[in-house]
Amino acid sequence: MEIVLWMLGVLVLAVGIAISIGLHELGHFYPARKFGVFVGSFMIGFGPTLWSRKFGETEFGFKAIPLGGYVSLSGMYPTTANSDKPGFRMFRNLVQDARDASAETITDESRAFYRLPVLQRIIVMLGGPFMNLVIATVLFLFLFTGIGVVGATTTIGSISECVLPVTSTRTTCTSGDPKAPAAAAGLKPGDRIVSIGGEPVTTWESGTSIIRESAGREIAVVVDRSGQEISLAVTPMATVRYALDSAGNLVLDSGGEPETATVGFIGIGPAVERQQQSPVVALDAMGNNIVQVGALILDLPNRMIQVWNAAFGAETRDPNGPVSVVGVGRIAGDIAAAEQLQVVDRFAALVGILASLNIALFVFNLIPLLPLDGGHIAVALWQGIRNFVAKLRGKPAPGPVDSARLVPFTIVITIVLMAMSALLIYADIVKPITLGL
Repeated sequence: MEIVLWMLGVLVLAVGIAISIGLHELGHFYPARKFGVFVGSFMIGFGPTLWSRKFGETEFGFKAIPLGGYVSLSGMYPTTANSDKPGFRMFRNLVQDARDASAETITDESRAFYRLPVLQRIIVMLGGPFMNLVIATVLFLFLFTGIGVVGATTTIGSISECVLPVTSTRTTCTSGDPKAPAAAAGLKPGDRIVSIGGEPVTTWESGTSIIRESAGREIAVVVDRSGQEISLAVTPMATVRYALDSAGNLVLDSGGEPETATVGFIGIGPAVERQQQSPVVALDAMGNNIVQVGALILDLPNRMIQVWNAAFGAETRDPNGPVSVVGVGRIAGDIAAAEQLQVVDRFAALVGILASLNIALFVFNLIPLLPLDGGHIAVALWQGIRNFVAKLRGKPAPGPVDSARLVPFTIVITIVLMAMSALLIYADIVKPITLGL
């Protein structure tokens, strides 16, 4: 049964990725057709064709390697350009081959992509990443407002019998350990905190903040116990705990280690449950995910070195580092087969993975390097700048940007991306990221 669930998790993720890729390409296909560009093919995957059928003038199909997709737009490069400019002589044949291949896709010069106005070219290339953002938005809203997310409630879930040092590895108390203030005051699991020190408690974090600021000072803790409000006097003990920021997250020092601070402590832990959130919370979480992915991409060279050291050395994989589609599929399988998780928790985790993958596709494709969508957008923007400068100078608009001259650079970037993908796939096989389930 476990292997069946594992395979089901992988299958669900694979279908989700295929749909995401298809919608990404639809984001390019639809505006391109609306603007009159001839689209020869619409493919999901790369390599040998598994299945295809022609509808109208476009061939739709699936290919053997499910690592992406593409739409073939007619005339990506201008058909006439001066390829003898200094600095490109050694790449002349390569550049001209790209122009020739592009020219072969043109059946009607007026329907070539390079002839579109700048704004329309940007819309076509931005359409793919935009679709990934739309998919991610829908999934985040569904996850947060529909399924809900697991979070701390204002109900006490656990009571510590004693106060242990924050760095202690012990989980049991000894006779020499001081009794925890909460246990001494008579607080019990299941009590719902109403107020602390006269301040209403609406979130666990707000109650924790009051306790941490009240070291050595007696405060009244009002709880709802089986429908009856009870007031108990508690004196938080001044003890060394990990420092938290205003959002309740650990504060790290310059070396990445958690900082400590002397704060009030009574020894209670929250009960957790799945709670539906507002759309604002969902969109805020999505925004944070975008920022995290952007930071990971900016640090990608260092992250790939870490992956290399883990794959070919003794280092462990960073659970927050980059993974390949193989690694993501393995994680999805592990989650689906985790019997200790409820079905709703497994489903929510798979939705979260798909949402995060679409955020990654959105951000990554906006990198202003060819062959990524962001590279084509950058070329169009450069064309727009040239047109604007010419207009200011009272001169006619210059011809289309000869983006074919960037083909050698594009090939280098493609090789780098393929090498990174190969390294990640290898690392995800020999040194996979584990969830500890």
